[in-house]
Amino acid sequence: MVLYVTKKGSKYYPSKAMKEQAWVNNPNIYKEADKNPVKFWSNLAKEGINWDKLWGEKNTYVEKLPYFWWFKGGKLNFSVNALDRHLGNPNKIALKWIPENPKEKPTELTYSELHKKVCQFANVLKSFGVKKGDAVSIYLPLIPEAAIAMLACTRIGAIHSVVFSAFAPDALKTRIQDCEAKVLITADGYFRRGELVDLLTKAKKALKGTKIKKVIVANRIKKKKYSGKFVSFDKVIEEQSPFCEPEMMNSEDPMFILYTSGTTGKPKGVIHDTGGYAVQSYWTTKWVFDLHPEETMWCTADIGWITGHTYAVYGPLLNGATTLIYEGTPDYPNMGRWWKIIDDNKVNVFYTAPTAIRMFIKEGDKWVKKHKMPSLKVLGTVGEPIDEKAWKWYFSKIGKNRCPIIDTWWQTETGGTIINVLPGIGPFVPTIAGKSFPGTRHLIVDHKGNKKNQGFLAQKSPFTPGMLHGVWKNHKKYADTYWKAFKKYYDTSDGAIMKGNLIKITGRTDDVMKVSGHRLSTAELENAINKYKKVNESAVVPIPDKIRGQVPVAFVVLKKTKNDKGMEGKIKKHVDNTLGPTARPHKVYFVNDLPKTRSGKIMRRILKNLLANEEPKGLMTLVNPGCVDEIKEIIKA
Repeated sequence: MVLYVTKKGSKYYPSKAMKEQAWVNNPNIYKEADKNPVKFWSNLAKEGINWDKLWGEKNTYVEKLPYFWWFKGGKLNFSVNALDRHLGNPNKIALKWIPENPKEKPTELTYSELHKKVCQFANVLKSFGVKKGDAVSIYLPLIPEAAIAMLACTRIGAIHSVVFSAFAPDALKTRIQDCEAKVLITADGYFRRGELVDLLTKAKKALKGTKIKKVIVANRIKKKKYSGKFVSFDKVIEEQSPFCEPEMMNSEDPMFILYTSGTTGKPKGVIHDTGGYAVQSYWTTKWVFDLHPEETMWCTADIGWITGHTYAVYGPLLNGATTLIYEGTPDYPNMGRWWKIIDDNKVNVFYTAPTAIRMFIKEGDKWVKKHKMPSLKVLGTVGEPIDEKAWKWYFSKIGKNRCPIIDTWWQTETGGTIINVLPGIGPFVPTIAGKSFPGTRHLIVDHKGNKKNQGFLAQKSPFTPGMLHGVWKNHKKYADTYWKAFKKYYDTSDGAIMKGNLIKITGRTDDVMKVSGHRLSTAELENAINKYKKVNESAVVPIPDKIRGQVPVAFVVLKKTKNDKGMEGKIKKHVDNTLGPTARPHKVYFVNDLPKTRSGKIMRRILKNLLANEEPKGLMTLVNPGCVDEIKEIIKA
C-alpha cells in the first residue's frame, strides 16, 4: 500500500508519492492567489468550466454589499459540465448506488446512461409545465433518482429544493410553500436498518395547501400504478426523448435553494447561483480531495444537506470521476458495512462526519480489522471540528497510518469547503482545519470587527464564488444574519483561533462560554473530555452561574463500560489535568446518545433548552429525536 503521509513531530505532511500525484503541491499558490483573487478565480473559471459565453473582465466580480456576483454576463449550463463534456468516455462509471440490503444488486450508471436519464427526466419536467426559474421540490432518499432529478432541473434551468427524506411532513410543506414549487419528486419508500420507511404517506400529508400540480414517485419498494396528480417516475421517463436541449443560464441565475435546518422559526432558503457554485464545486473537489477522473469518491452525506449536493453529486461529476452513494445506515447488517463497501468498490476518497467516526470507536476495532482498504488515498471529515481521539483513530484504523485527513470547514451558505489543508501541501494537524482555500480570505475579529488572534471567524472581500446569493424572498433575514455584525465582512457565526498560520475552528459563537472571565470553546472542552479512555463522545453547553458568569455542563456518552459512581469525579479530574480547573464541568450527565442532525452536528441548543427546562425546538431536524426525552429524564433524576 502506498504511504501518502509522513510524520514530523506532532504534524503530518504529504509523502513524496502524494506530492508527485497531487494536483497542487506548491505552497506558493496561497500567496499567488492572494495577490489578485478576482483574477485567480477568473482563470480557474475559464480552465475548469465550459462556458457558452464568457463574461467581460470588468464583470468577473461585482460587489454591492450585501450582494455580490461572479462572472456576471457569462452563460453556461450546469448539467453540460457535469455530464455532456465527459461523453468522450461514455462507458466510464459516473454513479454507483449501493442499496442497504447487501443481497440486493447495486446499480451502476455510466456517463452515457446517466446523461440519457437526465435528459429524459428533464423532458418529463418540461411536459408538466416546468420552465426556467420555476421551483421543483425533491423529497427523495439516497437513490439514483435523486441525482437524476437534481441534474434534470439544472438541464432546464429549474431551481431545485431538496428536502431531507427523514424530515416530517410539516417540514416538507413549509419548504414547498416558501419556494412555491410546481412539482414534487418523491419515492414510495426506502429502507432503514432493514425496515421499510413509508415516504409517500409523509409526502401526501405535506401536499395540502400547496400549489403542487404533479407528484412524480420513484418506485423504490415495488412497482405501483398511480392516478390523478401522482405519476410513476419509471413510466413517465420511458416515454421521453433521450436528449434535451440544455437551457443556457446566466452565471448569476439561481441554481438551487437549500433550506437551513433552522432550530427556531421559519427555515432560511439559502440561494446558490449557477456559475460561481459550479466553479467552486469543481475546484474544491479536485484540489481538496485530490480527485482524479479515474477515481471513486464516497461522501456519506445525504443529498438533503449541502455536503451531499456538492460532494456526493455535483463535485465528483464535474470532475468526470465516479461518485458512490449508499442508501442505508453504517451499522446494517453489521458495523463492518462501510468498510466492506470501501473494499468492494475500491473507494479512493472517503468523506464523513466525526459523529460517525466516534460511533465506530464505541464499537471497538473488530469490524475494521477485517478490511485493509488499500484503495484509500484521502480521508475527509465534515460537520463539526474533529476531536483528537477521533482524528487519530480515523488515521490509524481506517487510513492505516498512511492517508492524510482533510478536516474541512464550511457551511450551507459557503457552498463548499473553504478552510482546509490541501493534500499535496499539508500539514495535517489533529483538531486544526487549516488555511483558507486559495483565493479565499478569512480573518478572526472581535465583536467590533477588529482583527484578533481568537474570536469570530469572518470572510472578507472578494467573497468566494460559491457563497450564498441571498435568502429566498427574505432580504432582511439575509442582511441581518450575515452582514449586520461586521458590515463589510461576512459573519460565519463560528469562532476560531489562529494557531501559527493555521485556523482552528472552535464551534458556533453561541457555543463559546465565559467562565470567571475566561473564554472557553465547547470544542476545546469536548476534545479534552473525549481524550479520557472510557469516553466515546461528549457535548458541552454553558449554563448561567451567579458567581462565575457561566459554567460548563457536559453530556457524556461512554464506551461499552458501565458508569461507576466515581466516573463523574474522574472526568472532572481529567479536565483539571488537561485544561485546568477553570474548565472543570459543573455537572456531568451520562447519556446513551446526543441529539444530532443527519449531517453529524450535535444540537447543543437542544441540550441548553433541556437544562433551562424549556421545550426544545428543532426536533424535526434530528436523526435521533428519541434521545431527547431520555436526556430530559436523566436531567430530572
